[in-house]
Formats: sequence, C-alpha cells, structure tokens
Amino acid sequence: MSILDLFYQFMNDFSFLILSAIGLAIIFGMMKIINLSHGEFIMLGAYMTTLFTKAGMPLILSIFISAIGVGVFGFIIDRLVISHLYGRTLDSVVVTWGISMVLQQGMLIIFGPSLQGVSTPLGSLSIGGSAYSIYRLLLFVISFVVLVLLYVIFMNTKFGLYSRATMQNQEIAQSMGVNTNRVYSLTFSLGAAFAGLTGGLYAPTMTISPSFGTSFLMPSFVTVIVGGANPLIGTSLSGGVLGIVSSILDALWGTFYGRLGLLIVAIIVIRILPLGISGLVEKVLVRKNRV
Repeated sequence: MSILDLFYQFMNDFSFLILSAIGLAIIFGMMKIINLSHGEFIMLGAYMTTLFTKAGMPLILSIFISAIGVGVFGFIIDRLVISHLYGRTLDSVVVTWGISMVLQQGMLIIFGPSLQGVSTPLGSLSIGGSAYSIYRLLLFVISFVVLVLLYVIFMNTKFGLYSRATMQNQEIAQSMGVNTNRVYSLTFSLGAAFAGLTGGLYAPTMTISPSFGTSFLMPSFVTVIVGGANPLIGTSLSGGVLGIVSSILDALWGTFYGRLGLLIVAIIVIRILPLGISGLVEKVLVRKNRV
C-alpha cells in the first residue's frame, strides 16, 4: 500500500468518525444525555435522503431537507420525552435505548428489511494506478466544513453563548435569565440534525436497512469518549488520533482490527485521561492562564 493509499484511508476514517460522532458529542457534551438512539437518527436521515432522491429530488437538496427533518423530529422527541430526563443520565440511557428499538422496528415494519438505495455520485479519480472515490474525498472536506460551522455556531451566536454558559453552570445561567430548557431543546435538535446529515451523506455509500445506524454507533461513542466533554475540540482531536490508528490498522490487517484498535485506544485514554483529550487541553490552557 502506497503513502497515498494510506492517506486516502485516513481521510475516509477521519470523516467517518467526525461525522458519526458530532451529533452525539453535541448532545452529550452540552446536556450530559447518553443518546443510544443516535444511530437511529442517522438511519432516519439515510432513509429520508434515499426516499427524496428516488422521488426525483437532487441528492444535495435531499440531504439538506433530511437533516432539517431529523432535527425537527429530535426537537419533538426532546419535548415529549427527553425534557423529563435532564440531569438523569442513567434514565436517559434506558429511554433512548427504547426509542432506538421503536424506531428500528418501526422502519422494519414500514419498509421491510432493506430499501433500494441510490448510487454513489461523482465517480472515481485515478492516480498512480489506484482509484479513489471522489465522493468520499468530498466527505473529508465536508467533515471540516461541519467543524467550522459548529465553531461559528458555538462561538459567534447568541445560542452558542447561552449553550456554553449552560454547559459551564446551569444554575448561574438560569440566574442570569437564560432559558436553559430551551437551550437544551435546541441543542438536542441540533445534535439530531447533524445525525440526520450524517445519514444522508452516507446513504449513497451503504446498504439502507433498519440497522443502518448500528455501524455508526460504536465508532461515534468511542470518538466522544476519547474526545471528552468539549464537542468541538474533543471530537476534532479525537477524530484525528483515532483516524490515524484506524487507517494504519485497516491497511495492515483489515477493518476488524481497525475497529478493535479504536476500542483499545479508548480504554487506554480513559485510563490515562479520565476527562478525555479535551479535558487535557483545558487543563493546559488553565495552567497557561495562571502563569
């Protein structure tokens, strides 16, 4: 395998980890809700994108509308269910697991075991005798665009200011007039929307079935655990580190060992850095400010 092949594999793994984890990282980092239905939100995005595209809608528009649709669905779920679980992390695990089962079985009943997908667009690029999917290269670019978009949202908007204040100290934020329940609802909706975006983006590359989101769940949780509570810094750095590990192991021994490597790295990081990579970064920044 050439250096170019290895770098292409890294781009694939990095974009997959970032896009898989970002919605989960937002919800966990801001709300401390462990959303086990995250994979099913991704699955909904994939189904909606596929159905819209087969109905004649352009793929880009289908992905965009699907992300919004899943975001709205997430807002409804939050208002009906999740809003009663704020501050109850263990209860959120059980309830979101139940939501995932309902969604998965519901899609199985409605659409059957699989849905005919759409073909991967844009073709391939040949360099040095190797073919590289242009669409997967585009996903790598999109993963960076998503990170930049999140930075803008959380650092340059009123919602971002309120979200960061709520994450740091909910009681103080409330005392200063921040409607923290509204912030949580919008945060859950935003995380769901990014999950829907991920499903839409990967719909042309994978088989569409009720278990579509299952392949995203483990890598996304590992990325969030290694990254820590900060959804932006943690996820981006974690995606880079895990992307390197996964791409090397994938190239040497295959996908199974690549996934196994992710779990091993997660165990090591939890042992050494209980607060994740972002926790280490924040400690370093605090020490610099004191100096």
